[in-house]
Amino acid sequence: MSSFFRAMALMLILGSCGGQSSHNSAPRNLDDACSIVSERPEYLRAFRAVERKYGVPVPSLMAIIYQESKFISDNRPPHRYALGVIPVGRQSSAVGYSQALDATWREYQDEVGGSRARRQDVNAATDFMGWYMVQTVEETGVAIDDTRNQYLAYHDGRSGYLRGTWRSKSWLIRIAGEVEARAVMYDQQLRACRKR
Repeated sequence: MSSFFRAMALMLILGSCGGQSSHNSAPRNLDDACSIVSERPEYLRAFRAVERKYGVPVPSLMAIIYQESKFISDNRPPHRYALGVIPVGRQSSAVGYSQALDATWREYQDEVGGSRARRQDVNAATDFMGWYMVQTVEETGVAIDDTRNQYLAYHDGRSGYLRGTWRSKSWLIRIAGEVEARAVMYDQQLRACRKR
């Protein structure tokens, strides 16, 4: 094979690798909602679809996704280690934008999403979140636009939320406050960028 064809093959391989990693990577500026939706317009389409279908405000959805996955499509929890060095699996089965656990994701697939729904797909992941949050409203009475308490129920599960498991987790209460503040920030930013 000539050196020209080898160089062309190498360029094609490198080009295809670069495209894939950028798809899985986070948007550049996670502190600017306008930048996120400008860089990834498919996100805004998915967020608006969930807002229309389930009533979940776009800023709340964005803030929870930020906290759960930092907008990385294939994000996973860290590994656990035995003796500090031997990997023994991940901390949970959570995957993707929504960090949905295997069992909860299967429940979503059975009820709404279908067997082809994938946690790494922003449309399916956000639809899952809307579906889950509506169930939270029904089971706990937490309002759909109460970002702080929706996040607590999302993190600890609805039954954990009702039992108050989060009350003994000062770190989770702090994070829920940060998620709520981020939703307020994203809301203000989205209102401003609509005017531009």
